Amino acid sequence: MVGLSEGEKQFSRGGIEQNLRADGHTRNQFQPISVETGIIPQANGSARVRLGATEVIASIKAELGKPSVLHPDKGKVSIFVDCSPTAAPVYEGKGGEELSMELSVALERCLLGGKSGAGAAIDLSSLVLVEGKVCWDLYIDALVVSSDGNLRDSLAAAIKVSTFLYLTVII
Repeated sequence: MVGLSEGEKQFSRGGIEQNLRADGHTRNQFQPISVETGIIPQANGSARVRLGATEVIASIKAELGKPSVLHPDKGKVSIFVDCSPTAAPVYEGKGGEELSMELSVALERCLLGGKSGAGAAIDLSSLVLVEGKVCWDLYIDALVVSSDGNLRDSLAAAIKVSTFLYLTVII
């Protein structure tokens, strides 16, 4: 955990005393939130989340695959986040690529849990149709359309809402 400098501590204390956050809102004000689902017809699940001035889109494509030899009782999920260069000036060039990778890794940890899968928002064992033979492979793509903070929260919400999938029943 990173410690705060004296200047950062004073800034935080001042905001608390004045009931003012760095974004100009009071401590109890919330950003307006909107969620739309099914926005990408070709995807098995998709959502757009707007949290204040931040807007993200997530989509999930599901394909039948074969479980890995190491985890025959689990399906597979891959997560990719792209930060549009128009979302914020810092996303132009390498800045967007680095943040995209950082967000992808953070969301994998959050949504897929640790090595044991404990605490996962997506239960990989629920993606297995026939143990060791057939599973669902989920490809999660997310796009940061505009950024004004709360990116991880917005992306996690969009992905979670997108997991209410439309999968074909296999008999």
